[in-house]
Amino acid sequence: MGLIRHVVCAMSGGVDSSVAALLLKRRGYNVTGVFMKNWDSLDESGVCSTERDCEDAYRVCQMLDVPFHQVSYVREYWHDVFSNLLKEYEKGRTPNPDILCNKHIKFNHFHKYAIHTLGADAMATGHYARTSQEDEEVFLQSHSAPPTTLFRDRFEIRNPVKLCKGADLVKDQTFFLSQISQDALRQTLFPLAGLTKDFVKKMANEAGFHHVLKKKESMGICFIGERNFENFILEYLEPNPGNFVSIEDGTVKGTHKGWFTLTLGQRARIGGQRDAWFVVDKDIDTGDVFVAPSTNHPSLFRDTVKTDRFHWIAVDPPAELVRTQMMECQFRFIHQMPLIPCTVTLNMDGSVWISLSQPVRALTPGQFAVLYKGDDCLGSGKIIQLGPSEYTLQKGRERLVANQQQNDEPAPDPAS
Repeated sequence: MGLIRHVVCAMSGGVDSSVAALLLKRRGYNVTGVFMKNWDSLDESGVCSTERDCEDAYRVCQMLDVPFHQVSYVREYWHDVFSNLLKEYEKGRTPNPDILCNKHIKFNHFHKYAIHTLGADAMATGHYARTSQEDEEVFLQSHSAPPTTLFRDRFEIRNPVKLCKGADLVKDQTFFLSQISQDALRQTLFPLAGLTKDFVKKMANEAGFHHVLKKKESMGICFIGERNFENFILEYLEPNPGNFVSIEDGTVKGTHKGWFTLTLGQRARIGGQRDAWFVVDKDIDTGDVFVAPSTNHPSLFRDTVKTDRFHWIAVDPPAELVRTQMMECQFRFIHQMPLIPCTVTLNMDGSVWISLSQPVRALTPGQFAVLYKGDDCLGSGKIIQLGPSEYTLQKGRERLVANQQQNDEPAPDPAS
């Protein structure tokens, strides 16, 4: 390979990042393992496994005979991710902390730390994702500051690096990487790009990483752990009680502690109600949370969303979209949901409208609309507005028919 390259690998204490470090070492790179602490578990009464994860990551680095560092981003996490999370909940939205953590912490603060402080040639993570670069190309990238002018020099030829789905489509994590910067992506290796989760576990077993294999898959937000979400969020936001209101007839069905403890599509726990009710909408001015009497009620289905300014992985929107203002591609707003064909319309301010080929259940403001074309993840935008629900459209059609019928009735005969 000639020159031995220095790669800093983000170590979480889990099986994926452990095998990523192992593969880098086997490829002959000079590897440094770094554990990121993002949440101060001493603040909380709940359980967070940060200390144990750090020990597990350290043990893997000892077994691989590579240097190990710990870095704390507790302050940055609080400022860039968690306070943003609370603001979103207060606005009635449901944010995605995993996407924000990758954007602000791992592929921003950590990327800079790896390249500038530790002097690495590249960083690596255990994500199941690929890029359009070969490993050697990653090392030819020098970290460049973004241009200070509004537009890049139009003569500067710079082929953007694409973010592509990993080989294991069930585990593919491009969804969580859909907000990362082009600069960080250019200097990132994904050693698990071509592997399946089963194969990664097999490698971990053969390497003797039994302590990380025993661990459960980390799902959800580390700092909340196994705790009840409502109790957790009420530690940070003042209770703001309101009514559960039926979307069908406007009757009050019960009360809640705050709209921010609820998300669209979830079952509403309403005392004294025999049947299940589901959250379909919120009014943060009145504090009312609207509920419907079935999980597949038409008020939960919509086929259009608007995002804020869309983040394109390639920096610029696709040429076809710029040229015609419209583009066909695929959409998801939940990690493992099937991709849905859609048409995207670009707005003057960089936001987009997305029209889906079929109505989707519980589209949620605050979540990210992630777009794909083939294997490429194009980027994402935060959902800030929803189109009308199937229920609203249905009611509108019924009113229209009723009005027409009224107008078609013959006028009473004045002579009779």
